[in-house]
Amino acid sequence: MSQVAQFIKDHQLDAMRMGGKKVGAGRSRFIEVLNPFTEQCIGTVPKATLEEVREAYAIAHAYKAKLSRYERAAILNKAAALVRDHLDDIANLITAEAGLCIKDAVYEAGRVSDVLLFGAQEVLKDDGQIFSCDLTHHGKQRRVYTQRAPLLGVITAITPFNHPMNQVAHKVIPSIATNNRMVLKPSEKVPYSAIYFADLLYEAGLPPEMLSVITGDPREIADEMLTHPAVDLITFTGGVAIGKYIADKAGYRRIVLELGGNDPLIVMEDADLEEASNLAVQGSYKNSGQRCTAVKRMLVHQSVAEQFTDLVVQKTKAWSYGDPANPDHLMGTVIDEAAAQFFESRVNEAVAKGARLLVGNQRRGALYSPTVLDQVTPDMMLVKEETFGPVSPIIQFNNIDEAIQIANGTAYGLSSGVCTNRMDYIVRFVNELQMGTVNVREVPGYRLELTPFGGIKDSGLGYKEGVQEAMKSFTNIKTYSLPWV
Repeated sequence: MSQVAQFIKDHQLDAMRMGGKKVGAGRSRFIEVLNPFTEQCIGTVPKATLEEVREAYAIAHAYKAKLSRYERAAILNKAAALVRDHLDDIANLITAEAGLCIKDAVYEAGRVSDVLLFGAQEVLKDDGQIFSCDLTHHGKQRRVYTQRAPLLGVITAITPFNHPMNQVAHKVIPSIATNNRMVLKPSEKVPYSAIYFADLLYEAGLPPEMLSVITGDPREIADEMLTHPAVDLITFTGGVAIGKYIADKAGYRRIVLELGGNDPLIVMEDADLEEASNLAVQGSYKNSGQRCTAVKRMLVHQSVAEQFTDLVVQKTKAWSYGDPANPDHLMGTVIDEAAAQFFESRVNEAVAKGARLLVGNQRRGALYSPTVLDQVTPDMMLVKEETFGPVSPIIQFNNIDEAIQIANGTAYGLSSGVCTNRMDYIVRFVNELQMGTVNVREVPGYRLELTPFGGIKDSGLGYKEGVQEAMKSFTNIKTYSLPWV
């Protein structure tokens, strides 16, 4: 038995968590979880029935959380300590089920601890406001106060494969911090990280009724999770098509959608090219390029394009990839062979239309090599749509007007990075890029777990995630007033 298989067996990660109880272990309806590198089954999880999904919502809806701010903060702080204590176990689990290299998996586990710490800090802050009422000639000697309250119903959370635990943390922790109840469905490709995280929270003292984890086939159970009468809010991270389906299906419910990205790194003529090329390769290949905020397009001023391209090719050739469990590798696999085949076909299509392949486009199973192309044009599907993998397409432009036009010329609007020292350029980029985030001399994906995060257009509805914003989304504001002399 492999180390990971033994780990899964020892921790009994073979069952859903419904109100904290293990449900469904050892039965005939199950989903196999595969290691993307070895293609071996590392374990199974139950395939939930509709009756089990309804039971999870019944448990959540019947429970009324009454944890004080101190108690919520204590749970989150203890869970953060547990994550740090189990950092290696968590990283090995993420690597086994997602194929991320161990360095990226360790980093993700650390980010989960950060989310917990920020949640613990935020819950201790008073979230109300005070308004004096004698501000105009119509005013009265009163004051208006606000306070935030948890939702009346249950939160549905659906998370993707690319950050198996951190995406879960960004849903679950704001729910705990606001005394809500949540039913979570992680991606069926990477369920163990979510189940293990739930177990750490229960160990830290979380009332189990506040979090249930459901595993199953989304084709069977997703509609129930969107339309169950107990659901007040749906928070989803994933693809655009599914996000729009949720928006159509949800009806009279709040929805928070964090969808795809087609994020540019814009390199101006005054950029530090050594810095810009470092950002380019890190932004393209970290997490195997499977991030909504990964660098998906490199827009480079024509006067520096040749030198920048040479640096990117050189650094790409040095970006080691292979067995994700090997600590010397900087990149593991993508999520599965089908994804790798898709990237390969997108690159081949671009080359057939005139792009030049400079390095990469090698595939073996779910392993796909870091890949660089230049002579790419904005109309190629490789850059017109989101390519969710380790591909670096280089597009040249003549001036800042053209750079902004190309950057804004897709259906997405999530994030961006700009490499320049000119303040006039920076002001224009911040004001004119149709993106949720503009990072100067940084990768598009840079953020704190605390800060607002999200996109516009096909990247989302403008509602933000990040601990602070998610806590706002997960609450109702109540206003009351009192006489005041």
